[in-house]
Order: sequence, then C-alpha cells, then structure tokens
Amino acid sequence: MISTKGKLRLAVASPRQLRWLEWIIVAVIFLNLADAVFTLAWVRAGLAKEANVLLKSLVEEHAVIFVVVKFALVSAGSYLLWVYRSHPLAVIGLFSVFLAYYIVLLHHLRYLSLLLSRLIAS
Repeated sequence: MISTKGKLRLAVASPRQLRWLEWIIVAVIFLNLADAVFTLAWVRAGLAKEANVLLKSLVEEHAVIFVVVKFALVSAGSYLLWVYRSHPLAVIGLFSVFLAYYIVLLHHLRYLSLLLSRLIAS
C-alpha cells in the first residue's frame, strides 16, 4: 500500500517494475512512427485509405504534417499516461496502446508480405 496525502491505495508495482514502463513508451513511439510510414506508403501507392477521419486530409495532402501531428498526439498521450503511471488505469492504458500498435504493425507487415509474394510470383 502507498500512502498519499493521508489516503491509502494499493501499489501498482515497485519502482523497479515501473522503470521498465519507459521501454513500453519508447516502443509505442517507434510503433507509431512505423504505422505512420506504412500508412503513408499504402495511401500514396493507392493501396489503402486512412481510417482516422481527423488525419485523413493530412495523409493525402501533407505527409510531413501528418507525421508530426501523429507523433505529437501519441507522444502527448504517452506522456500523460507516464505521469500517472502509479495509477492502475494508466498502466493498463500503456499496455493497451502498446498492444494496439503492435497489432497494427502486424497487419502492416502481413500486407507487405502479401504484396512482396505477389511481386515475386509475377
């Protein structure tokens, strides 16, 4: 239990365990950038459309601004979760974001492998 301002609450993890959450955030940021690059490649090649309504026009018209905005939004959200890392919901949020971006990366890689196998076969 942790005592903060006279209130007792359960500890989410030890300080040592919380430190490795930094690597989860680093991974989220790299996965986000990989998603941005793959998204730009697929959209620019006419193979996909951006699903995020808020970023759709940026992907299609302003690639650099798209990457900057996407990076800034995910970084800000990650920072917010990091600030509240002693709260269970923040830790769950960090892992959820990591898992979501990991799944997105797997979809990008699957799509890439399908494209490459078709190119090799033809």
